[in-house]
Amino acid sequence: MSLPHIAIIDWRTAPQGDVESAIEKGIIGSMARVTRHLCDTDADLDDEITGANAIIIWHNMPLTAQGIANLKNCRAIIRNGVGFDSVDIAAARERGIAVCNVPDYGTEEVADHAIALAMALCRQLFPLDAEAKTLGWNIKIGARLRRLRELTFGIVGLGRIGTATALRAKALGFRVVFHDPYLANGADKAVGVMRVRTLDELLAQSDVLSLHCPLNDETRHLIAERELSLLKPGAFVVNTARGGVIKKSAILAALREGRIAGAGLDVIEDEPLRSAEEAATPNLIATCHAAFCSVESKIEMRSTSARIALAAVTGQRLENVVNGVV
Repeated sequence: MSLPHIAIIDWRTAPQGDVESAIEKGIIGSMARVTRHLCDTDADLDDEITGANAIIIWHNMPLTAQGIANLKNCRAIIRNGVGFDSVDIAAARERGIAVCNVPDYGTEEVADHAIALAMALCRQLFPLDAEAKTLGWNIKIGARLRRLRELTFGIVGLGRIGTATALRAKALGFRVVFHDPYLANGADKAVGVMRVRTLDELLAQSDVLSLHCPLNDETRHLIAERELSLLKPGAFVVNTARGGVIKKSAILAALREGRIAGAGLDVIEDEPLRSAEEAATPNLIATCHAAFCSVESKIEMRSTSARIALAAVTGQRLENVVNGVV
């Protein structure tokens, strides 16, 4: 009897795994055959991939309804990360294919990264570095340097990463406020931060706005021209969630026109940046969708994905199903 087959689909443009898939094979062992494939779109799926019993897929490789329709034996698609907006989960549900993610890996890294971006903006680390290296020492950006304990740190989405970020911001002395319409009452008391009931209320008082919500139909362009206009002129925006939560043209225009003081974007709509003009946007820090990255987080993520894939091909209970297929 042949072994079940688990296919790992990595992004050809910038592969994140390793040629040997050593971490995944270390978890799966001799229980299944593991293959690795480099693709840019699901038009690249060959017969070996479409015949797999489970698929592990990295975040930059979209899997559309058409690609899912071509899968012959697949029991589960495992998104190697938290977000699953790159997979058509409804199409998978119609085919009876479970879609799973890894929601708990990298929590520490993304929260740390959000705080690092906020600190770099509040303390203007990059402009100061540039000035020091031109032998200037005039502190020309002094008007943008802020005292943390006088600032309000506004968070959209108090899930795992949002909570971790809130606790870090609170420890640094920020006044922390959050908005999350789906969170049960009392979460604010448990974490010791303040809750507001509307996004507009949060925007009006935030000196730092940090986004920690998923990307879906409700949150796409959650922050656009109108929302940016509600921020203080000296406000900073941080996004370590998904690029499409912020309308790219709106935030780049707000930065160019000085309507906000700065932005730290680990994720950007239609990433990466597409032109020299976008890259030259003033007061913008961009960090390559790398907030999740660390040696430790990637091991954790890949190990969890491999464990779920193995469960799928051996008929065990699946973790972290996001499309309701049991």
